[in-house]
Amino acid sequence: MKSSTEIKKIAKDTVALEAKAIQNLENSINDDFVAVIELIMKAKGRLIVAGIGKSANIANKMVATFNSTGQPAVFLHAADAIHGDLGNVQKGDIVLCISKSGNTPEIKAILPFIKNMGNSIIGLTGNMNSFLAKESDFALDVSVEKEACPNNLAPTTSTTAQLVMGDALAVTLLACKNFTDKDFARFHPGGTLGKRLYLKLSDILNENSNPSVNADATINQVIIEISKKRLGATAVLENNLLKGIITDGDLRRMLEKGDSFSTLTATDIMCVNPKTIDINTLAYDALQLMEQNNISQMIVMDNANYVGIVHIHEIIKEGVV
Repeated sequence: MKSSTEIKKIAKDTVALEAKAIQNLENSINDDFVAVIELIMKAKGRLIVAGIGKSANIANKMVATFNSTGQPAVFLHAADAIHGDLGNVQKGDIVLCISKSGNTPEIKAILPFIKNMGNSIIGLTGNMNSFLAKESDFALDVSVEKEACPNNLAPTTSTTAQLVMGDALAVTLLACKNFTDKDFARFHPGGTLGKRLYLKLSDILNENSNPSVNADATINQVIIEISKKRLGATAVLENNLLKGIITDGDLRRMLEKGDSFSTLTATDIMCVNPKTIDINTLAYDALQLMEQNNISQMIVMDNANYVGIVHIHEIIKEGVV
């Protein structure tokens, strides 16, 4: 067993070696990289990403990133490709092949068929003198000095370089297509990230989200309304116009004064000019606003019309955080 000092040194050396490899990738961002972006942008088909072994794992991740950022992509395992899956490659598709050596037998076997079908080929390789580099329309260099593996065998640094180059391609394409957060939300409707980008207050409010009392309501009526709607507050209206808000905190402060409240009305204890928010506001933005102002509820408006009250717990329950 290694000592604590040795374990930390091995891990730190791994991080340093891979960080250096990533930094060196800047030299590969050249005119060929620009040409690859332009080629993909003009393509009428999809981006087919092929690989084998650990490069296939990286190809799968690249496909997921491309698809989620607006670039249609399909994974092709090079071993399966020579046994029928080449049928996935259609006219107009561009094929991105990933191979550290560039001389993998499966990659060498499929390239001639892809070229004969008239599809453009992009090579992502650590060997610019390889079969893949020479047969590609454009080749991107992802070579590394050595693997982080002590035996310089297990794909570590090389797969990191491949992954980062894939991210560079995806992010550049995203920017060139003016891909916005709204576009991103269309492809991520599930999970926390998606809900942050599309869930609005209008999606949260329901028939129990609109507690209200008249300005001349008694304290008993105020307490009943707050308790019934379970939002910890009620709006105060006069002629259907918003006049203020009463929270359970306002009720507690009233009781702490010790005065008789039998003759008080909603107007006497309400907070005037309460913070309001538009019904079409994203729920996540409303949450941020509540946290900034250290409040638990906000009044929701549709133009000048009172719609309801949203509680911070209701937003959190929806899973935006």
